[in-house]
Amino acid sequence: MPLCFCPGVPTTLLLLLLYTSYLLLGAGVFWALESGSEAGTAQSLQELLRGQNLTCMDEQSLRRFIQGIIEAYKHGITIDKNTTTMGKWNFAGSFFFSVTAITTIGYGNLSPDTVSGRIFCIFFALFGIPLNLILLNRIGQWMLSWVHRCSNLLGRKLHRQKVAKALTSSCALLGGLLLFLLLPPLMFCSMEGWTYEEAVYFAFITLSTIGFGDYVIGMNPSIAYPPWYRNVAALWILFGLAWLALIINLCISLCESPSITCQGCQKKTPQEVEQGLMDITDHGNLQPVLQNSEDSTSHSSQEAKAETPTDEK
Repeated sequence: MPLCFCPGVPTTLLLLLLYTSYLLLGAGVFWALESGSEAGTAQSLQELLRGQNLTCMDEQSLRRFIQGIIEAYKHGITIDKNTTTMGKWNFAGSFFFSVTAITTIGYGNLSPDTVSGRIFCIFFALFGIPLNLILLNRIGQWMLSWVHRCSNLLGRKLHRQKVAKALTSSCALLGGLLLFLLLPPLMFCSMEGWTYEEAVYFAFITLSTIGFGDYVIGMNPSIAYPPWYRNVAALWILFGLAWLALIINLCISLCESPSITCQGCQKKTPQEVEQGLMDITDHGNLQPVLQNSEDSTSHSSQEAKAETPTDEK
């Protein structure tokens, strides 16, 4: 009998602790490697601003000035009242960059500038992306197990398992939409000054890992963001990705279920089809069901041959 793997809460918590520690390690390394380059770029931009007469510039000086501003913007440095604003590669910014790197969102508004930072980013993402997928799978299975528990509990009370399953699935879908796509944009509207439509757009583009980069939180130099803001956004990304992956897996399973049912209905009674679907649901393994079907078919044919009388010559 195939074993049904159900992730335990202690194992999931241990994996979450390992994941958080990995992100903190990456944030610390990026902070140490990139903050110096950010400070140097900011100082170069300040010298460029002080050394240029903005009222009378020739074409070459204007091009050099514009190129300096573009390079500074690529490093997350902006001009605010003839001064430069930094802080994109502080610890909070580095932690948020680590999250967007291993979740493959990749807004593109911030990237490592030093050679050592780029090399570390390669290895950090190389090991971080599989760790992220494993954790998302665990969290998704944990969410799904709670949905099944609620469904079974409600089914025993209502004595209608199908109705209970439909109700719990609908509640999980609506609850996830409310928790990850409809309520977080209210926080983004308050902190970033966006409209609700823009905040919902940012939430979907982020959780779907499209990551255009046209809307990114914590990038307005005129806003004093609290330290917890990006950390809360990182947790929202983690659990939101797990919920969205769960919804996608449920949709895929619903689309594939008719073909599984048709394969299981060949040469089988309705009771055998129902038992086979229960086995698929319990164990997630289609091969034993098909093998049992082939064995039963061959056994029936052998019995038919044995019961048929042979012609005597």
